[in-house]
Amino acid sequence: MNQFIRNFCQLNNSMETTRLFLAYLRKFVNITDEEFIKCLVPIIKVRKVGKKEYLTKEGEVENYFNFIVKGLARKYYKKNSHEINTQISMEGHIILSQESFHSRTPSEYYIETIEPSVFVSIQFDDLEKLYSTSKKMEHLGRLVITHTMMIKDRWQMQMVKMTPRERFLNFVMKNPDLMQRVPQKYLASYLNIKPETFSRFKHLLRSHSKSSSPRNNNSSHSMRNA
Repeated sequence: MNQFIRNFCQLNNSMETTRLFLAYLRKFVNITDEEFIKCLVPIIKVRKVGKKEYLTKEGEVENYFNFIVKGLARKYYKKNSHEINTQISMEGHIILSQESFHSRTPSEYYIETIEPSVFVSIQFDDLEKLYSTSKKMEHLGRLVITHTMMIKDRWQMQMVKMTPRERFLNFVMKNPDLMQRVPQKYLASYLNIKPETFSRFKHLLRSHSKSSSPRNNNSSHSMRNA
């Protein structure tokens, strides 16, 4: 009986995890519960990964499409002795070495967890079989890939058009919790800001926060122009 209860709890937990992924997919295509259970649940792998563990390493072929259910992960490459972070993703985001996954060539990136994390993952071969048997799933996959490419292009444009201070403030505005969850050296690299400059920006941010009055309705505007 105890084994039955454990199995039942594990099944419920797994379904709750996959339902978060279903909610994400429904942003692109209206998938019914029946379609999700029939087409996707059989090929989904729920992977629990500890802190600072690799999903992918340079030189390996990326085999998994990964949706983050819980935790944080980063994507980076090595240049001489430096790690250059190109992506930091949290719950509700997709992370994988895209070129390696789609071209089946060795990855130039590392993908590593920053926190203990849970992923909903689908292997390349399983995804290809799904596309070959369902036009709707193939259409969904194209929409998800297009969305991730648009996010990447938007970020690259911000890196070109924004000053380091603008990049820093824009990131803080949109991701205040990540300032506490992600090591500063990773954020500085991701935002392409020198570590000492990043520290100065953080100091200005703290100084502004302490000096701002709760009655000041223009505080957010003031921070942008700090």
